[in-house]
Amino acid sequence: MATRQRKTTRVMEPINGHNDDSSGGGSAVKAQRENHNADADAIRKEACKTVGQTECIATIIIILISYLTFPEPLQPVGRPSVLHVWYCGWISALSTGLGVLPLLFTPELNPFLTGASNAIAAGMMIAASYSLILEGCTFNEPDDVSEISSHLRTIIGVTLGIGFIHTTKSFLEKHEDLKVGTLAGADARRILLIIFVMTLHSFSEGVGIGVSFGGSNGIELGVFISASLAIHNVPEGLAVAIALLPRKLPCLTAALWCVMTSLPQPLMAVPAFLFCHYFIPILPVGLGFAGGAMAWVALFELLKEGIKDTSLLTATILSTISLGSMISIQGMMDDRS
Repeated sequence: MATRQRKTTRVMEPINGHNDDSSGGGSAVKAQRENHNADADAIRKEACKTVGQTECIATIIIILISYLTFPEPLQPVGRPSVLHVWYCGWISALSTGLGVLPLLFTPELNPFLTGASNAIAAGMMIAASYSLILEGCTFNEPDDVSEISSHLRTIIGVTLGIGFIHTTKSFLEKHEDLKVGTLAGADARRILLIIFVMTLHSFSEGVGIGVSFGGSNGIELGVFISASLAIHNVPEGLAVAIALLPRKLPCLTAALWCVMTSLPQPLMAVPAFLFCHYFIPILPVGLGFAGGAMAWVALFELLKEGIKDTSLLTATILSTISLGSMISIQGMMDDRS
């Protein structure tokens, strides 16, 4: 009996030893995971720190530009100066950042609310695209010397815009290491596309500001167009913010990205003002280009994500309500003008 007990003990020893090895291996894997998570947290904190520094620098630059380029007097006497045209475009661009304000008190969004916000943003962008294409097709300026109809020029622009944004998307998909702040991968590519198309359409709006200052009633018309665009930019900024904030970007970062999408407005307003006659014939092409690119992203990026995170019915209803609301607001603004 004692001999059998000794054998049993000897048999159990290797098994116990094996269990100890397994326990040690599990501890090693656990320690490795903890080290990996610690490294990831350190990288994330460093990225957030870098983003915070960039935000501060960008905010200071915006304040300095707003102060240093302030025209004296603010209301031009006689023909407007280049500085007046620039500043009207600059204020219009800054107003885009106000689109973040309604979302400051929004709690962290779950996947369903994220999908709903994407569907709403899609509707807003489709409405903006519709307005751009309609404006291009109905474009009628006395100084338009082009022999090609505005409809055809707009259609050419739409085709070029869709082709361009499709090529850009294919290019971005080949670069997996793209980063936007703390975002990377598919989220970064989608954000870049949204920012890209919103920036593109600002080029034509900047040309519109510059051209409006170039006529015989340049002061009154230019200020009115700039003010209208500033108001119009707020819901456009909201559309960008709705797409950015669910991806856990800080509100200040989202506001700065919104402003950046409208920077072409002051940058294009000045040359369009100085060379008004040269810019007028190509304006319908620019409007169509921006409208086509924006429609592509709204339908095949934002609305697609909205359907994925909610349902086809929910995304369709939300985007339709958003589309109708934006068109109604734009219609009321046009009636007042």
